[in-house]
Amino acid sequence: MSVKFHLPDFSRLSKFNMVFLAMLENSPEFFREGVEIASFYGVFPPAVWNGGRVMPGNCDKQFVRGILKYFNDKGIPLRFTFTNPMIEEKHLSDPFCNMILSYANNGMNGCIVASDLLEDYIRKNYPKMKITSSTCKRITDPEKLNNELDRDYHLVVLDYDFNNRFDVLEKIENKDKCEILVNPCCVPACKNRSDHYKVIGLEQIAINEHMKKNPANVPYDPDKFARQHSEYKAALECTCEHRTIFEIKDLPTHISPDDIWNKYVPMGFSNFKIEGRTFDLFNLMEHYLYYMIKPECRDNARLVFLRNLRRNGVIMVNG
Repeated sequence: MSVKFHLPDFSRLSKFNMVFLAMLENSPEFFREGVEIASFYGVFPPAVWNGGRVMPGNCDKQFVRGILKYFNDKGIPLRFTFTNPMIEEKHLSDPFCNMILSYANNGMNGCIVASDLLEDYIRKNYPKMKITSSTCKRITDPEKLNNELDRDYHLVVLDYDFNNRFDVLEKIENKDKCEILVNPCCVPACKNRSDHYKVIGLEQIAINEHMKKNPANVPYDPDKFARQHSEYKAALECTCEHRTIFEIKDLPTHISPDDIWNKYVPMGFSNFKIEGRTFDLFNLMEHYLYYMIKPECRDNARLVFLRNLRRNGVIMVNG
């Protein structure tokens, strides 16, 4: 049995994930049967192609190459969240994003895409990148989902409104190509979700334009952006992404670890995504423990994990 987890994030959370990966290597007895880290997904800021979550910051090429080497040497792919639905032709030549793919185009790594324009560009210029279809596409029709699964994608991340829809899931033929997001924090059937993806894409573009036009000491103003895009007011005011694991368990889209092992894996699904690129470290830690650690080992694993995070400088504790 192989239960493949796709985890956030290889940039902001790089040390956090290195420590967790070391715990899997050194203390496998803590983990549920068959747990495998199949990829880390995310982005190196300030990538204008990024979507799904606004990711500010600035990574240099040495950091990019070092992180790629570290995880690839461990046999773990990186998948880039190039899911910005607002990409235009002028953005395709972005030097930073192209630099990333020039380093990553080794047959191991991949891109998660939502824009046909960007997908075609990546396929043409970086043919070794494995392409995943993003949940940001909001494919909620079962027939359209099956059509997407028939296309040349490495994986297709299901819209999480399909979660626990066993009438649909049982009929999927290409279950091995499905990636299921198990811990969605968004409101089920949210009417603002597509708008949220759009405004996130616009803000990622705005952040990049700000960085190009201003000195490093001039801060980006998110309030100004919000005023300029008041048509997306409901999406901009959403706070769902900060919900904890304890606040989402009762959502009808939530998938428990017991469900993964007792329902989804026996049905033929094997790829599961944990969201959390913008979670605080303690919330993300609880998600990892909840999904991948045996219930009877969680307290022990939490202590080991926290101590190792402190030893590696990820968290600071006085005294």
